[in-house]
Amino acid sequence: MRIHFIAIGGAAMHNLALAVASKQGYEVTGSDDEIFDPARTRLQAKGLFPKQMGWHPELITPDIDAIILGMHAREDNPELLRAKELGIRIYSFPEYLYEQTKDKVRIVVGGSHGKTTTTAMILYVMRKLGIAADYMVGAQIAGFDTMVSLSDTAKYAVFEGDEYLTSPLDLRSKFHLYHPHIAILTGIAWDHINVFPTFPQYVDTFRTFVSLIEPDGKYIYYAGDDNLQQLAQTARKDILCLPYDTPCHTIENGVTYVTDKHIPLSVFGKHNLQNMHAAQLALEQIGVTEEQFYESLSDFTGASNRLEKIAETEDSVAFKDFAHSPSKLKATVNAVREQYPDKRLVACMELHTFSSLMADFLPQYKGSMAGADTAFVYFNPKVIAHKHLSAITAEQVREAFGTENVIVFTDSLKLQEALRQQEYQHTALLLMTSGTFDGLNLSAFANELLKAGSIN
Repeated sequence: MRIHFIAIGGAAMHNLALAVASKQGYEVTGSDDEIFDPARTRLQAKGLFPKQMGWHPELITPDIDAIILGMHAREDNPELLRAKELGIRIYSFPEYLYEQTKDKVRIVVGGSHGKTTTTAMILYVMRKLGIAADYMVGAQIAGFDTMVSLSDTAKYAVFEGDEYLTSPLDLRSKFHLYHPHIAILTGIAWDHINVFPTFPQYVDTFRTFVSLIEPDGKYIYYAGDDNLQQLAQTARKDILCLPYDTPCHTIENGVTYVTDKHIPLSVFGKHNLQNMHAAQLALEQIGVTEEQFYESLSDFTGASNRLEKIAETEDSVAFKDFAHSPSKLKATVNAVREQYPDKRLVACMELHTFSSLMADFLPQYKGSMAGADTAFVYFNPKVIAHKHLSAITAEQVREAFGTENVIVFTDSLKLQEALRQQEYQHTALLLMTSGTFDGLNLSAFANELLKAGSIN
């Protein structure tokens, strides 16, 4: 079987390419116009890195069995046009995942926030208990070599379900193609304004997801979200609706315990505890007991870039997090505040996504950084221009966040200098972005700040 990936360098695409290439009898090729690390190094290590950058329709030959098309490719991509001429079967990323797992029990985790962590928790426990599963998750998990795995033998498939568009040829939300037997929704907070210009349209894509649950399936949802409750009330009668909430817990010396079990956890924050409860309910549906779940999850430290500890001194700590939307931002800030109530909290975030840089969307951030003692917000005007968006000002951003603790920067070097001027004794530092603050090594920078603070 020969598979060609158009836009192989994407985070999900290169992981799928690695997974397909590992299957016996499969030959994988790919193309892209730019590929950065870690995709570059990983593809090179497996001999899958394209011989030349760019799009080369001459590479698309009749002996190719299938094309997998990434979101980075456009409708007029020369290789895509050639594949259509030859009548080669073209799959989107989610279409191919479904095709490979259509005879398996599928657990799909969706929601505006928390889906990566919840998916990671499910997979981590399954691995601990020796339950084989195909999977796709949006971040690296300790003990897992890739973010995608496919097999011929696993009974289960666990997917992180993204509501964003499927491909340039298919404008459905990705998670509409998975048809779960067990579906989780963690919450609905308006995002992707470029695709869903109104909140009701955004809610509708989750409504469609619930309608596509397999017959006699399960819908597991966060009880504190009114929109998810409404979806439960209008779900098909054959679907079993299971609400979850924040489990009882205590915090002792900076460690969170599940109260009824008094099992220490390596993760913290109400949102993570809610994710944990959702994961527990999902695995209960396939026979995992509550005790098995919590004992297996005790040493789970989180998915990469999700409240990941990157520096620590005797009395200070630093985390990085993928948080960028208003709901994620607020949940992350509040989690660190709750876990370290006696420490000063310095929170810094970058506006980087399409939605976050739109003037009409900025008011959604009101109060999201209120839990920090000092809050820095950064955006790069060049990124706004690159995305062909209308310009915004630092003052607009400051007013949108709406609290006096927020200071806005448009120059990364000035932001770094302001962070260096902070006092880091008895402090929790939180760096949040879906980007890099213009190429900043967050782990190295956090270690520099905390070590300097411990000397002062």
